Amino acid sequence: MSRIRSVAASALGVNRRTVLAAAGAVSLSAGVGYALRPTESQAATASAGEAEAPVAHSRQAAATSPLAPYTKGTTVASVAAPRNSSGYRRLGDGPGWKRVVRGELAAPKSGRAGRRTTLAAFVQFTDLHLMDVQHPLRLEYLRSHDVHAWRPHEALTVPGAVSLVERVNALRGAPVTGAPLHFVMTTGDNTDNNAHSELEWFMKVMSGGRITPNSGDPKHYEGVQNSGLKQYWQPGSSARDNDKALGFPYLKGFLAAAIREVRSPGLKLPWYSTVGNHDALPLGCYGSHGDRYLAEAAISGKKLMSVTAADAKKLQDTIKNAKDPKATGYRDFLKAHARSMRSVTADEKRAPYTRSDYLKAHLDPAYQGVGPAGHGYSSANLDAGTQYYAFRVSDDVIGISLDTTDAGGHYEGSLGTAQLKWLDKTLKDNKDSYAVVFSHHTSKTMTNTRPDPARPTEKRHGGADVISVLSAHPNVLAWVNGHIHKNVITPHKASGARSFWEISTASHVDHPQLARVIELTDNKDGTVSLFTTLIESAAPHRTDYADLSQTGLAALYRELSYNAPGANKALAGTTADRNTELVLKKG
Repeated sequence: MSRIRSVAASALGVNRRTVLAAAGAVSLSAGVGYALRPTESQAATASAGEAEAPVAHSRQAAATSPLAPYTKGTTVASVAAPRNSSGYRRLGDGPGWKRVVRGELAAPKSGRAGRRTTLAAFVQFTDLHLMDVQHPLRLEYLRSHDVHAWRPHEALTVPGAVSLVERVNALRGAPVTGAPLHFVMTTGDNTDNNAHSELEWFMKVMSGGRITPNSGDPKHYEGVQNSGLKQYWQPGSSARDNDKALGFPYLKGFLAAAIREVRSPGLKLPWYSTVGNHDALPLGCYGSHGDRYLAEAAISGKKLMSVTAADAKKLQDTIKNAKDPKATGYRDFLKAHARSMRSVTADEKRAPYTRSDYLKAHLDPAYQGVGPAGHGYSSANLDAGTQYYAFRVSDDVIGISLDTTDAGGHYEGSLGTAQLKWLDKTLKDNKDSYAVVFSHHTSKTMTNTRPDPARPTEKRHGGADVISVLSAHPNVLAWVNGHIHKNVITPHKASGARSFWEISTASHVDHPQLARVIELTDNKDGTVSLFTTLIESAAPHRTDYADLSQTGLAALYRELSYNAPGANKALAGTTADRNTELVLKKG
């Protein structure tokens, strides 16, 4: 760890670290031994072409005013909060969340703020759930039993995600240290229905481009929100429905605006990708067994929108209890309700995508954006059929992205033995670097040990086994994940300096719709601090029902999510799970 330098050093040093993050991040696939550092030729090329190469941090590093600490654009300054106390809540600017120092794993020492140097800084996105809301296989009808099974704001996931990209692009640097941000990592559930349409939208949101968040009829919305069914909010109708009874507004033109073209500037930082169960599995829960009936139903012209509460409960219980991993029961359920289906416009873009399709999309030069090529994935992943890798973050930090999804089915996760051994070896081979591990599932939601159909004899491992491996390596600082849609920060303490923090971040689909900036610092006193700062999208807290522009829809996305029936207001977590300083003994 002796090579640690301050990020407040020369512009040349900042650019070198940027090149390490953007150009030198070489993926590691199972059984493939690529070096984490760039080759000599890569380093020479980066140095020679530094002025021309995209340097994500140059804009931040060139600022003339002091960068840190600052709060603008973060939840330390302000958080969306209700302006009225009953009924449908209109949002406005609320007080920010204070920063909490947590010393369960090491005592914070006085004077550390004046000594610390920055190791790395990055942003975590998680659970964007970009949704093709007109997709025929969606489970909206479960709302007849569980009101939270469908959310009134789901048609606005794309403008909401673009607004989050705009927020990150506007950040001056890392809020506490002022260091340049190295990259953005998405920790899974980037899409919602494992549909090609959603995958294309995700890639364009992150890397930039024009997106039309519509499928089927190119001119008209066809889904539950113009169905006339009272169990769903019908925004374009003055007729009363269950959500309007709770204060949801009548918004003429809402659905036309929701399927209108959206433009994403793309992230101005390198970005990396981690896979989640909704990315890997149809509907996030059914095994990747290639059921032909479901694949054909996804692109068909028939959509089920309403079932009885009893039927909805039966299907939901089957999913929750993982009793139908191969989706044979779901196929029979759809066949039994075929006469209740409504006609919609068929669209092949709604077809499910495979693991190979997911990797090829990331490797597609059309979606490279600022980079890196493949966004962490490599041709080695494609050849091996794996979705995990390691990459160089800075001189002193590596990142490791895991695939915790289980192709055997169910929404909870696990790791195969080969990947667990690879994780252990990667940490051992890079023992002189600090490590941050990324995954979709949390330690407590890695409980699904169903065999992978492609590797039926390989043992699957739960969260306890992952914790055991991470705890054996003193260079591990953090395990960063999502899945539970809630802010939770958990200390994991082992013997000696073998301790790390597990940082779980709330989703960007359920309120409070957050992402997280994470800064790693050496306090120069035998301890390391991890600073976590939550951010909202760039959309204003206040909404105007007459504003159905891209920005107006992003603001409405937040307000509707706050008011969604059944919304869990505890997802923001406690103050100790939000804006924090997490102290560790230096390994």
